[in-house]
Amino acid sequence: GLVGQRQHRVGVRMVNAQRCNLMDASAPNPSVETLLHAFLPHKFIDHTHANAVLALSDQPDGIAICRDLYGDEMAIVDYVMPGFRLAKAAAEAHAKQPDVQGLILHKHGIFSFGETAEEAYERMIRMVTRAEERIARVSVAVPAAAPVAAAPAAEVLPLLRGALAQQLGDGRHQRWIASLRNGPAALAFVGRADLQQAAWSGVITPDHGIRIKNRPLVLSRPQPGALADWEADTAQRLDAYAADYRAYFERQNARVGGGRKQLDALPRVLLVPGVGVVAFGKSKADAEIAADLAETTITTLNWAEAVGRFEPLSEDHLFDMEYWPLEQAKLGKAAEAPLARQVVLVTGGAGAIGAATAKLFARHGAEVVVLDLDGEAAQAVAKSCGRHALGLACDVTDPAAVRAAFDAACLRFGGVDIVVSNAGAAWEGAIATLDDAVLRRSFELNFFSHQGVAQNAVRVMKAQGSGGALLFNVSKQAVNPGANFGAYGTSKAATLLLARQYALEHGADGIRVNAVNADRIRSGLLTEKMIASRASSRGLSEHDYMRGNLLQQEVTAEDVALAFVHQALEMKTTGGVTTVDGGNIAAALR
Repeated sequence: GLVGQRQHRVGVRMVNAQRCNLMDASAPNPSVETLLHAFLPHKFIDHTHANAVLALSDQPDGIAICRDLYGDEMAIVDYVMPGFRLAKAAAEAHAKQPDVQGLILHKHGIFSFGETAEEAYERMIRMVTRAEERIARVSVAVPAAAPVAAAPAAEVLPLLRGALAQQLGDGRHQRWIASLRNGPAALAFVGRADLQQAAWSGVITPDHGIRIKNRPLVLSRPQPGALADWEADTAQRLDAYAADYRAYFERQNARVGGGRKQLDALPRVLLVPGVGVVAFGKSKADAEIAADLAETTITTLNWAEAVGRFEPLSEDHLFDMEYWPLEQAKLGKAAEAPLARQVVLVTGGAGAIGAATAKLFARHGAEVVVLDLDGEAAQAVAKSCGRHALGLACDVTDPAAVRAAFDAACLRFGGVDIVVSNAGAAWEGAIATLDDAVLRRSFELNFFSHQGVAQNAVRVMKAQGSGGALLFNVSKQAVNPGANFGAYGTSKAATLLLARQYALEHGADGIRVNAVNADRIRSGLLTEKMIASRASSRGLSEHDYMRGNLLQQEVTAEDVALAFVHQALEMKTTGGVTTVDGGNIAAALR
């Protein structure tokens, strides 16, 4: 306990000394390994956690294996927790062998150095390649997993998201974003008969613990048609995992003399036979990192078992790293955006309102799925929302296409929390002489497609069990119809009532359902040509026509997007309509 506390104090003093010598006071904390680099007399230093090197090092006789492989070319440093002590140990090892090309840090990683960046890099590649060649002499190909019947991943992932979501009160939940890996290696690993034993061997390097915990959660295979039983079993396994983690913390906290505050007891990696490796993070980026580390662990473990027996660091060492404040600082403590950890799906996402809405949700921290009939345009909008956003071609009047789009969203992020049902189009014609085909076509897009989207939204949200927001674009036409726009107005009026029906029937599920009533927005429904024509017919300039409201302000697609974001953030409003038209008494709800 006293030794651990002393190491902690030394680490804090080291970081403080480094900060006092920063050239820029606003810069982030230097790495805990800054002094290690500084103590080595080389201009360029590379450091990796190469799988092949760890597969050789993470052995009962790992030091002997590495010495035999590298001879005098590399110095071996027995495991020392990163920080000042490791910097000293590395410097001492180099001083004893000043001609080495790098260092092997036992059960940690590899350093290479040189007088040029190219020299340091080439040495790293050469040393890692040598380790890979050593493994290739004994490694055998991992057999592909035998096909097994399992429920579709798109149905499993929302259940997992729901199992991990934590209630925060007032209908709020702390959610997680998923990343699924289901390639041949992942499926083969989760299909192992000894999966529990293999999975709980430990992390391949202590640095990974802060991202993926020291152990994953092993689940049973989700049988098709029996997900209710599997969900109950998963909840029990999750409770057991949390209890095991709490016991681990109490045991280790006592060892170091107390004073540590327990981190959350949730797993970051879940192994699902027949489905794959599922990693979770606060964002898609974090989930991808966790999934990468999980796959890296599988590769390294397979190689280590081919060489001999995988033996990671002890629980004591892993705890010291996991609960070292300087290691936790790598994750950052910035405040999360208002809609972080949530997934929004926007239909009609390539249009003016849809694109503005998708972008604004992204700026508020949400992961974004953009659907549009024009797939290329949807992808372009998604790209503007961040590198993890998903853009898909989707005809929302096709129930199969809508189901496939929601499945794709679940496979990408684990589920959906907010749906903006925005797609629509207007057909003109006097109602008394309107062709039935035109009216039916309008209802297919402006009403029935919203019903199909809402059905899928509710299906996923109920599976997650953490509520959600279902938002509709209903238009001013829903309450203030215009002449010759009966096909549009009647279908939008029906959608307004549809929203209220969903609010009525799914409030108990925590699903908030609201609508936006917008008017006179530059978009595919109100083109520049239409604006010019309408302004001219009223004897107005285009400028005055677009500002023909009580506030005398033009209303933009961004204003409508802001209304949708506010509805997503408002936790205690459902069945409501937000008017975004600058003030139009004729369209006011009564």
